[in-house]
Amino acid sequence: MAFEYTDKVIAITGAAGGIGSHLARDFAARGARIVALDLNETKAKELVSSLPGTGHLAIGGDLTDRTHIDSSIEQISRTYGRIDVLIPNAAITTTDRFDVRSSESIERELDINLTSPLVLMNKAIPLLHKSSDPRIVATVSLGGIFPLGETPMYTVSKFGLRGAILSLALDLEPKGIKVGAVMPSATDTPMLHREAVEGGNSLQFLDPPQKTDEVVKAFHKMLDKPTYERYPKPSESWLVRVAMLAPNALPKLMPLFRGRGEKGHLKFLKDLEQRGLVRRNGDEWELTEV
Repeated sequence: MAFEYTDKVIAITGAAGGIGSHLARDFAARGARIVALDLNETKAKELVSSLPGTGHLAIGGDLTDRTHIDSSIEQISRTYGRIDVLIPNAAITTTDRFDVRSSESIERELDINLTSPLVLMNKAIPLLHKSSDPRIVATVSLGGIFPLGETPMYTVSKFGLRGAILSLALDLEPKGIKVGAVMPSATDTPMLHREAVEGGNSLQFLDPPQKTDEVVKAFHKMLDKPTYERYPKPSESWLVRVAMLAPNALPKLMPLFRGRGEKGHLKFLKDLEQRGLVRRNGDEWELTEV
């Protein structure tokens, strides 16, 4: 049966970002009431003011601050009394290599991508239990299946989040809460634009990055027919899952994909240049808006 969005309270973290904002607009257009949680309070409020319908709420603040998670849950409780769908979506990545980055940056990336979503989910359980059909749908990544050498902490966090979601699905389903993950590959969002100009992982560009609409469709499928994982691009998911059947072969497999990925990376940068989102600065690329 199709999921009924009307008057559902859907809380989205990283709501002002590329995937989060598209989810918020789509769900609001279907009658949902959106709780937009984002580090940038101004952008969260701008998003909420632009949404169709009424009854939306913007909450700005840092979810790595546990007191902010507590206050956010309290505010949602006072406003709605429940959460019908929780979407832990916020994430960051950096192209800083592991051997040169600070321990503080490692801890922060893990906190944003892994620890904070788990703490938020834990704190939200009482409000989810007050829904007649509670769901948790996390935005994970194919980086939670296949290791990305240039962005190891992103890989660590997404491997961990994928495992956590699978474990929570087994634990919480008998208790009435359906849990699952959407597993996007590289998606044409501001986060990927930044990663592209900073170097990033060329393997993400084996195929053109998918549009956010494809990710939104995967969320619809997950809500219509809950399962543990859904992939916006099933063909890519099969490729990485098959490759991980023999992890010791990765050093031999990587060079086979690297050249194609580097060509795709350059093609994506040129596409962004045509769209006015990046520009050349000598031999380097840079964002036109920072």
